[in-house]
This record gives sequence, structure tokens and C-alpha cells, in this order.
Amino acid sequence: MKKTYRFTIVLRSIDVMTEDVAEALYEAGCDDSSPGSHGGQAYAAFDREADSLESAVASAVANVRAAGYGIDHVQIDDADLAGLSAVSNVTH
Repeated sequence: MKKTYRFTIVLRSIDVMTEDVAEALYEAGCDDSSPGSHGGQAYAAFDREADSLESAVASAVANVRAAGYGIDHVQIDDADLAGLSAVSNVTH
């Protein structure tokens, strides 16, 4: 059964979310994210449906990379922290 997982991908080397970056993310499959920036870091906050946290993060990481952007780190919503150890392998 699929569940909705909440997490944020912080983009590498992008300090402000522009319309062009947001559009590229959307076109690459990040249509379930809310792009933004804060404190000099651009991010995409996801509400992604998947069978597991690992699967949700892996697919989002692949989408962000397909848009042409690197990933600084992933922040997992506190409610989903139980699956955190499996996720660390996905982003490297």
C-alpha cells in the first residue's frame, strides 16, 4: 500500500529558486513538490506517494538529477525518520 512521504531536497550550488529552475524540476517529474528558497539555499519540498521512504526519496533524487541539478542533502520529515538509514545510500 502506498503512503505519502514528506521530505525536502536541498539543491547544490543554487541559492535562489528561480522560475526556470522550478519549471525544469516540474518538467523532470517533480510535480509533487513545492520549490522555494530560504537562507541562501534552493529546495524542493516533496509530498511523494510510494511504497517506502527509500523508494520515494530515490525517485525524487532521480527526478532532480534528470532536471540537471545536484543535491546538497535530503531532509526527512520527523514522522518518516524510521526509514532514514535506508535513504542515506540513495543520495550518494
